[in-house]
Amino acid sequence: MKAMVISRLGPVTEGSRPLELVDLPRPEITENEVLIRVTACGVCHTELDEIEGRTPPLQLPIVPGHQIVGTVVEAGSGVTQVQPGDRVGVAWIFSACGRCEYCRSGNENLCPQFRATGRDAHGGYAEYTAVPARFVYPIPERFSDAQAAPLLCAGAIGYRSLRLANLRDGDRLGLTGFGASGHQVLKMARYLYPNSPVYVFTRSEPEQTFARELGADWAGGTADTPPQPLNAVIDTTPAWKPVVEGLRSLAPGGRLVINAIRKETADQDYLLNLDYSQHLWMEKEIKSVANITRRDVEEFLQLAARIPLIPEVQTYTLEQANQALVELKTRRIRGAKVIVL
Repeated sequence: MKAMVISRLGPVTEGSRPLELVDLPRPEITENEVLIRVTACGVCHTELDEIEGRTPPLQLPIVPGHQIVGTVVEAGSGVTQVQPGDRVGVAWIFSACGRCEYCRSGNENLCPQFRATGRDAHGGYAEYTAVPARFVYPIPERFSDAQAAPLLCAGAIGYRSLRLANLRDGDRLGLTGFGASGHQVLKMARYLYPNSPVYVFTRSEPEQTFARELGADWAGGTADTPPQPLNAVIDTTPAWKPVVEGLRSLAPGGRLVINAIRKETADQDYLLNLDYSQHLWMEKEIKSVANITRRDVEEFLQLAARIPLIPEVQTYTLEQANQALVELKTRRIRGAKVIVL
């Protein structure tokens, strides 16, 4: 089968080719796994974190990709949840132990044995992938394969972030960054909290325009002051400046939710601007988002179908995966990027 793999770690820059196109054997499955013929796979900033070494794979080479949509072509002897012919999705959570205190309490995203699709096990930048049957999800008919792919991470992690923001209808929400996750959070917030104004912060003027087109009440630069102090801010960027500026924009008692698996170091010195009285005092909070649970994915897919939340997507072939990653790195973004096989 054809696959794009990470064979070495290093910086992603304009003109670079971080992935290598190879031919791999079709995966073998165990009794509790399913084999999926991949039809679409979303492109996520986490792939950049893997390639550039901020959250490196356990071993190389590895097939990245964790927003997978496809059709089950084979099921192991112990599988009862799905059957060949089913259209399913796979998310960032590849597996968890199911026995620890976190798994037993529904917080399997915190499991010490958490394994990530496309980092700790082969993912979806390939024609086929094998995954545990307990960690696949039926895809609502409302979505095409390309539309469904970014729901499985950018959307699901956005849903978890919005839940952790503790928003009430009428509260003021800020979004820093406006890529694959941010634009879905805006659509979710508009549905769940119709009386809550949403303010978008992004350094990109095209992204500011895009945010207004999707219904943002205001859009400005990262360091701009919003029309009103915010009850919650969700940060979807890989940078530190939006964290500091987001804290500055919070109202007393407000919460900043950081929706990123890792932060880049390019602007880490911006943290020197952090001032306790301006950014943290008055009982402001910071909450990180760590991975996702199966519950997040299952609930969000149903919510997205009800809204309906249709992601804006740009599509690429498997051979164009490097182009998609470079565009993501250089902020040439409108919605979500999806590889279609």
